[in-house]
Amino acid sequence: MKEMTLSKALITYLCTIMLLFAGSIKAYAATAQEIDRAVDKALQELFEKSPEARQLAKMAKGILVFPKIYKAGFIVGGQYGEGALRVNGHSVAYYKSVGASYGLQAGVQSFGYALFLMTDKALKYVLNSNGWEIGVGPSIVIVDAGKAKNITTTTAKKDIYAFIFSQKGLMAGLGLQGTKITPFHPEQEK
Repeated sequence: MKEMTLSKALITYLCTIMLLFAGSIKAYAATAQEIDRAVDKALQELFEKSPEARQLAKMAKGILVFPKIYKAGFIVGGQYGEGALRVNGHSVAYYKSVGASYGLQAGVQSFGYALFLMTDKALKYVLNSNGWEIGVGPSIVIVDAGKAKNITTTTAKKDIYAFIFSQKGLMAGLGLQGTKITPFHPEQEK
């Protein structure tokens, strides 16, 4: 009986934390200009640390950049961030990245990621989708430092290459599988 009460209390606590986390995100939604500035800074940082990403950008049909994803969890976790799709260096659409997870996890972290859309098919899929989940749809390869050195203009054959960058915080495990990406319309600065 005591274990059941403790379990209910833990579930209630976690649900409350997740609701507060989700509610605070809505209150801090960025404007289009804020997202664009963050995307510029994130791409600059990524290209400085990964020349391979800079090379891939030259071949990409578009780049979907999420400069900062916030992730928190204790058994139940959630993550959220806002980003922009760049085509020919200009933002053409804005997206939210939302994920939830359950399992052995505890901590808080932030990171960014960029999806290099290498084919017209991948770009069209992102632009025409009213939301999609990473791992469902175009094929995605997550690029680590070792794999990045092997990507060239002749070997880059997948639809999408993902680079994760600027990891900060204390949370074991990082993945994009199951992340839901949906378009949204941020406010314009006045």
